Amino acid sequence: MRMWAGVASAVVAGAAVVALSGALLSVTDQPPGQLRASVRGYVLTPSGRLPHAFLSIATYPDSLAGEHGHGGGPHPDWVSYGPTTNFEVPAHAVVTVTVRQYDTGGTIYNPYFAQVHGTLGGTATVDGKTVTGINPNTVGHTFTLHMFQANQPAEFISVPLPGVSASAPNHANGYPTPHVVTFSFVTAGPGRYVWNCEFPCGTGYEGFGGPMSTEGYMDGTLTVG
Repeated sequence: MRMWAGVASAVVAGAAVVALSGALLSVTDQPPGQLRASVRGYVLTPSGRLPHAFLSIATYPDSLAGEHGHGGGPHPDWVSYGPTTNFEVPAHAVVTVTVRQYDTGGTIYNPYFAQVHGTLGGTATVDGKTVTGINPNTVGHTFTLHMFQANQPAEFISVPLPGVSASAPNHANGYPTPHVVTFSFVTAGPGRYVWNCEFPCGTGYEGFGGPMSTEGYMDGTLTVG
């Protein structure tokens, strides 16, 4: 893919003081499988020549297209990421993530999460257009990565994913044309992180229960190393 000039070093969580609203990671059934990033070439950055790794994932309005199988597993109506929610990426690399977002959206409680944080250049692309944030009334999901354990490099990435119009027609696969969101960040040394969605589209307290707090649906892990 075309990389922009003058890439900055990874923006780490200067927002360490931000209180994330998502619930703690939990696991039901078997833990999901792990998706390893594909390393293809190198990128010149202010930190030197770094490997370039790629992840391709998607968000769905149900659990029929991801790791839970065609029947959707125990919760076929739960929103989910796919093909899995556990990822592995190399240390000291540029990681480019492409998310195909098939779900509808609404207004996010905290507009902070409608902005892009921690990516290269503080930007993402939505359907090919470079953005620093989206309308907080049109958020479908977020990809929000943060600390899991102490004594590892700090990393905070949060990217909003715009919702698809509720009137958009479905195709033969049962889903509408997705929004395609792409962003890049730089990994530091080895560590293990959790990520979750900060748009409350689950059950329980303020919508952060059910799929929002369950590994394999709207949260998972990222292993760097």
